[in-house]
Amino acid sequence: MGLLVFVRNLLLALCLFLVLGFLYYSAWKLHLLQWEDSKYDRLGFLLKLDSKLFSKPAPMFLDDSFRKWARIREFVPPFGIKGQDNLIKAILSVTKEYRLTPALDSLSCRRCIIVGNGGVLANKSLGSRIDDYDIVVRLNSAPVKGFEKDVGSKTTLRITYPEGAMQRPEQYERDSLFVLAGFKWQDFKWLKYIVYKERVSWTHNIEREKEFLRKLVKARVITDLTSGI
Repeated sequence: MGLLVFVRNLLLALCLFLVLGFLYYSAWKLHLLQWEDSKYDRLGFLLKLDSKLFSKPAPMFLDDSFRKWARIREFVPPFGIKGQDNLIKAILSVTKEYRLTPALDSLSCRRCIIVGNGGVLANKSLGSRIDDYDIVVRLNSAPVKGFEKDVGSKTTLRITYPEGAMQRPEQYERDSLFVLAGFKWQDFKWLKYIVYKERVSWTHNIEREKEFLRKLVKARVITDLTSGI
């Protein structure tokens, strides 16, 4: 009886080993086949630009045709605009300039640079090199005034969301394009308040967020480095 049990367990282990071996071998073969296509390098990047991929260019920003984009209307923010149709329509009805300037649109090739908010640019004197790009993108409330030598003085697009946005109008560059990155439905409502010069209702509850963070600290999920949230 003991021998039968041993043989049965041995067969089960052998079957499991064969299944795992088959799966590993199949995955290896698929990996080889995937990179045999000469269009890609070993990291998966295109070796040569395929014009067919861009045969139907999409607008860079939401415009009056947004209702025709079926895919993004199926998902709620941040993956789409489901439930935001009326808000977006109201915003677009009064924001006529929501495209790049004709001068930038006319360029066949636009050299772009995204300037982050970290301190890595401090004392690097890269401002003039940054300003040489056709399009300079800055994020949230990244400062420019007083730091031109290191970060440049040119801003084409400033991409932000309510919590990261500059709070005073005079802080924004007069010749830059404000771009909202909507992560939640309240963000669209916030932009409508701004556009229609209405009283802004904040988009989230600071105290509730702090309470949630304190629970995470207490549970040792995160570490509080601020000496008290």
